[in-house]
Amino acid sequence: MQQDTPTFSPKRWGWFGLSPLIVFLSVYLLTSICVGSFDKMPITVAFTVASIYAVAITRGIKLEERIRQYSRGASDPNILLMIWIFVLAGAFATGAKSMGAIDATVNLILSLLPSSLLLPGLFIAACFISLSIGTSVGTVIALVPIALGLGESLGLSNAYVAAVVTGGAFFGDNLSFISDTTIAATRTQGCSMKDKFRANITIVLPAAIIALALYFVVGLELPAVRPSGEAGSFLLTLPYLLVLVAAVAGMNVLGVLTLGIVACGAVGLGTGALPAWDWIAALGSGITGMGELIIVTLMAGGMLELIRYNGGIDYLLRHLTRGISGKRGAELTIAILVSVANLCTANNTIAILTTGKVSREITKQYGLDPRKTASILDTFSCFVQGLIPYGAQLLLASKLAGVSPMDIVPNLYYPFIMGGCALLSILLRFPRRYSR
Repeated sequence: MQQDTPTFSPKRWGWFGLSPLIVFLSVYLLTSICVGSFDKMPITVAFTVASIYAVAITRGIKLEERIRQYSRGASDPNILLMIWIFVLAGAFATGAKSMGAIDATVNLILSLLPSSLLLPGLFIAACFISLSIGTSVGTVIALVPIALGLGESLGLSNAYVAAVVTGGAFFGDNLSFISDTTIAATRTQGCSMKDKFRANITIVLPAAIIALALYFVVGLELPAVRPSGEAGSFLLTLPYLLVLVAAVAGMNVLGVLTLGIVACGAVGLGTGALPAWDWIAALGSGITGMGELIIVTLMAGGMLELIRYNGGIDYLLRHLTRGISGKRGAELTIAILVSVANLCTANNTIAILTTGKVSREITKQYGLDPRKTASILDTFSCFVQGLIPYGAQLLLASKLAGVSPMDIVPNLYYPFIMGGCALLSILLRFPRRYSR
């Protein structure tokens, strides 16, 4: 009978266990910077190189077991859930576009709002929807296709409008009571969600207001546009309206996407906008169009599992907690811990769970407020997740927008401002009172 592979490598590398991440960043980011374009180096190639390297440096087990361990990471339930979301998102987005739902929705919005309010409106919508549904991925799926249509009419780049939605999506991901990150942060620190919310809102609300003001300023320079849709096209907006209502009502994201796909088919066939076989072809095209994104997600899961297996994450936790001095240093250490863990895991919830126990020990030892610690964990993990080009949110947004993830990053006003506000909250350490 074959024995299971141990949880950790019997010959752990320590700091060298983190080297696959360094290899990936070097191949993808540094190469792209050197050639002056992020289109030259496909992210799939960078992950392939880093994955082969990660398998090669793993010690203590045979090659077959190394690959099996890699496959365990790729088949993690969180990875497979994301793949289901990508598959359904591809089918819905392409199906909706083929039957005219996106164009009809854009025309409806253009008829209701002046050009100057479209960017602030998109940002507020992303904040509200993500706060309601507790997931940034679901918000990106719902709003990015509409944002692209609006951006085209306004002469804005796909990368810019995708960044508006993606940035706003992290507002709710960070604050929502039903967000995985909120649940993970409060449970690991032993505080209530409402207390964590009160601590968190003092950091992220100013950041959101600043970002909103920037979008107002940009909006003042946009040209006036008129809707170009035909009369009666309101019916074509029903799939998107149904998806938004279902999402805000709290339906699971997989259920929301399935409902949207069915609604597209029903409206398309009922109005004659999309024949049956054309609808089916659009679904197939949307699914296959997510192939690269699915491959990247699988390889990222496998590579990051080998980093954990080889002791890279454990080394990180041990060595970043050395030499802490005072409460400010303790809070900075927690922020750095969860940020680097997020770089290594590409998942903000897993990063919080990975560092939660150590953070709680630091909180007790240095007399920190558990509510503030939970806020730091959630805010900094969302900050990093909102900027890494291999995170699910940016990968999905870039795929829908047809651009490189790195094209979106410079336009992400809100995550950058949120990170700055979070850092100031630690460095300045103003006295705070969070009512219970």
